[in-house]
Amino acid sequence: MPAVRRLVALFAFVLVVAACSSGHSKSASTTTTTTTTSPTAPQDGTLFTGSDDDFYVVPSPLPPGHPGDVIRVQQLSLPDVHDATVYRVMYHSQSLHGDDIAVTGLISVPTAPAPPGGRNIVSWAHGTTGLADECAPSKKPDVTSVGALAQPFFDEGDIVVATDYEGLGTPGVHPYIVGESEARGVIDIVRAARHLSFAQAGDRFVVWGHSQGGHAALFANQIASTWAPELHLLGTEAGAPATELPLLGALLRNAPDESLLLMVADGFHAAYPDVDLHAVLTDKALSLLPVVEHGCGITHDELHVPYDQLVKADPATTEPFASLLQQNDPGHVRSDSPLFIVHGGADELIPPVASQLLFNRLCSLGQVVTRTVYDGQTHAGVVPVAFEDIKQWIDDRFAGKPAPSGCPPPGAPTTQTSS
Repeated sequence: MPAVRRLVALFAFVLVVAACSSGHSKSASTTTTTTTTSPTAPQDGTLFTGSDDDFYVVPSPLPPGHPGDVIRVQQLSLPDVHDATVYRVMYHSQSLHGDDIAVTGLISVPTAPAPPGGRNIVSWAHGTTGLADECAPSKKPDVTSVGALAQPFFDEGDIVVATDYEGLGTPGVHPYIVGESEARGVIDIVRAARHLSFAQAGDRFVVWGHSQGGHAALFANQIASTWAPELHLLGTEAGAPATELPLLGALLRNAPDESLLLMVADGFHAAYPDVDLHAVLTDKALSLLPVVEHGCGITHDELHVPYDQLVKADPATTEPFASLLQQNDPGHVRSDSPLFIVHGGADELIPPVASQLLFNRLCSLGQVVTRTVYDGQTHAGVVPVAFEDIKQWIDDRFAGKPAPSGCPPPGAPTTQTSS
């Protein structure tokens, strides 16, 4: 697979920002935009004729629509993306409170003819980019925001979609690490692709995500059959997923700063506005929440504050936070769609033991799941190293092959694959 190896080298840093290793806003490739005005534009969407900035201004009032209905679509020209056309979209989704909301993202359509039955779809769930609207990957589209290592999927005729998630690029604070919110964005953009007649999208899809995106992918796997019964989820790959949320406090005590802690608090408050953060956070922490709503990345100079000066009660033992953390912890529900979990053995952000606990729990539920740990690989570095295995696993799902399971027989010790 020489082409894949070249791409692995090219994208060696792809997840440094998208998988939340560090840094602020990322640079973008030169882009041009054109309004989609051809007869193939979605009849249920509003043709967009404004600037890039205007694209993200949600119509008021929001025209009624079902999750996945397209509101706006815009064609992009990305020099580094080959054999596919990239579209920026705004589409309907639904908040946890049942409100009709607008979410943005990217849909990339291969230029090769579609196969009978329509194109397969890969839904990419990105890692942490920040809470600010400017952190929406579709705002500065490039080869990373289109979907990490997406080119081989284009070569095989697969559509790649990439949601920004609720609240990134659109009004409101992003409900960070709120599982069902993320999952709805991941699934509804698949529906949006099917509403673009020129995409010729089928109803079969696979979800792939890393870090926060691994968390989103696991929740998409859990809700897909009930949230979008008209679609067929064939499998989900979750890389270094954010999991074991009740242990979050202990995991974050040694973080380089407290951005992630405050991002989770702010994201939960966005999803559950009636929850009183004063019960677990100090006045100092509350005063710093606006900091994480600006700028992109996970490090902020203002947040080098000791954990104990920010947290006055353990959320894992304080209600309603304990219940909410459990509710948003993935892997407590068995699904018919198989899972593939990958993790770097030297992950500096999410300890490999977290996905080991997740794997053990899923096996106890009877879930079809495989987990591979890549020795010596970091949080972001594992992605290009694991890519050939991920790509093969996804190809096998589209080919209809039975998914392997790494779970031991009942009564046997749980094992994992190392690479």
